[in-house]
Amino acid sequence: MAENQFGKVSSLELTAEERRGETILKEVRFTAPYKIMQPFRKRDGGIQVMLLAASAGILEGDRQKFQIKVKPGAKLEFLSQSYDKIHPMAAGSARRDILIQVASHASLAYHPQPTIPFRDSAFESRMRVELEDETSVFQLSEILSCGRAARGERFAYRYYRNYVEIYRAGRLIYRDNTRYEPDLFEMEGMGMFESYTHLANLFFTEPKEPDSFQKKVRELLEEDWKTEGGITRASGGFAVRIFGRRAQDLERLSQKICGLLSTSDRRE
Repeated sequence: MAENQFGKVSSLELTAEERRGETILKEVRFTAPYKIMQPFRKRDGGIQVMLLAASAGILEGDRQKFQIKVKPGAKLEFLSQSYDKIHPMAAGSARRDILIQVASHASLAYHPQPTIPFRDSAFESRMRVELEDETSVFQLSEILSCGRAARGERFAYRYYRNYVEIYRAGRLIYRDNTRYEPDLFEMEGMGMFESYTHLANLFFTEPKEPDSFQKKVRELLEEDWKTEGGITRASGGFAVRIFGRRAQDLERLSQKICGLLSTSDRRE
């Protein structure tokens, strides 16, 4: 296993809390190559935090750890500045572990930029989301590309694994175990990407008006001729998956879907 170029785990820890109706960052810790921009204030009293990375991307041997805590009443949106580029790896791999905790009457929207796995890369991400109760709101929006298609690198990576578990009050409400290994699967065949090059994965905890939300999402999916997608109602919310051929198309459509809800849209 190659050694992490930064000599230790690259970490980011954020804790957001509510004070007098406004969200602030109570605690911020990070190590190379990470840092954050000054938070942007939102009209609903929440804040938008953008992750910065002083590196070319994810390299062989990298070990990353994110921990985000949202205290009662706080509203946080987490973004990243640039695409996650997973660089070629001789034999090793890279890994990211994410722990998210959302308290009662708090909300978190996790919307990183798309991920691009280069030829011969190998990457594993594990995310655990802990929601305190029914009033805890969570949104997830991630986009994965096939690689650098313009350079002929369609599904040329060794593997990409993304494991997500979401718990509410200690009970598992959603699990997604993505394991893409192009040497074992026909990635462009039936049941996989089916000629598309990009995939968007979204999850929303159940809003105040779930039937209306589901209907509006289906209408947006049907209207967009550049993409193909569907929405599924899970035990604790909604999962949406969308295929496309450009990251920009999926970003635009994902933003429209997320725009149907505000981060404060919670079930009382």
